[in-house]
Amino acid sequence: MIRIISATVERWPVAGAFVISRGAKTHVDVVVCTVGDGAHVGRGEGTAIYYEGESAQGCVATLAGYAGPLDRVALLDAMPRGAARNALDCALWDLEAKRAGAPVWQLAGLAAPAPLPSAFTISLGEPDGMEADARKAAARGFGLLKCKLTGEGDRARIAAVRNGAPAVRLIVDANESWHDRDIAAEAQALATLGVEMVEQPIIHGQEQRLAGVRAPVPLCADESCHTRADLDRLKDFDAVNIKLDKAGGLTEALALAKAARERGFRLMVGCMLGTSLGIAPAALVAQGADWIDLDGALLLAEDREGGLALVDGMLQPGGLWGMG
Repeated sequence: MIRIISATVERWPVAGAFVISRGAKTHVDVVVCTVGDGAHVGRGEGTAIYYEGESAQGCVATLAGYAGPLDRVALLDAMPRGAARNALDCALWDLEAKRAGAPVWQLAGLAAPAPLPSAFTISLGEPDGMEADARKAAARGFGLLKCKLTGEGDRARIAAVRNGAPAVRLIVDANESWHDRDIAAEAQALATLGVEMVEQPIIHGQEQRLAGVRAPVPLCADESCHTRADLDRLKDFDAVNIKLDKAGGLTEALALAKAARERGFRLMVGCMLGTSLGIAPAALVAQGADWIDLDGALLLAEDREGGLALVDGMLQPGGLWGMG
């Protein structure tokens, strides 16, 4: 009989600081869920969606009080989406792989995962600092950079980043900060600097702001997109960003990716800050995505032993989770 063995909070320091328009982080608290059947053990990790009021401690309380079915499909109705369900869902996938002696990708009917060209995030800062960070990231082999923006001075920031890394691909994350700006004009200005996609320019819940907007680059829903239930509201977006913590696990994330593709959305697969235990399941969803942003563990001061390796800017699938 499967049971939840434990749910704990772990604190991991960030390398320096991770800065976006909502503030800076010097550490991340993750929730780790462990399940077992008496013979095998599975683990999953989630990072609380802080901008929706979640906390790691709250996720632990949710898991500690959960008395519903420990079945991945039943879990979709038995527990609300979020980081707690993500940690439990991924733990159940990991346990299933151990019991079957087969990797999760095989159990899910997926192709064997290949190395991924993940973006590296350039934290929000002054233009000269972002330029220096971009130059360092390019030197490490990253061919795609994601720049955090704030709605003020964004053009100068991207011009500086482009100067620091003239050959890389660029995408930007507005983090809902363009809510009072001419979105098409801002996107056009950045497109001239080689930006190829803008993530979440508007405040979630105000998707109507994009009606009639004709941007020169794709607009991607992040905070506006969590699960398949959101897709009907996103007709004015060109792409959706799938994150396991928002979707509430690998099970829903895979279903969301399939449904989004069927509706013609382009796909981005991202992550919250977290260790490779949380990133590894997302790497399965990211296979074949248009933009991949799975640098959450690379932004930490250290990762788990056996974490996903980075080789020439490519994230390598590993055996930390779900390998049977």
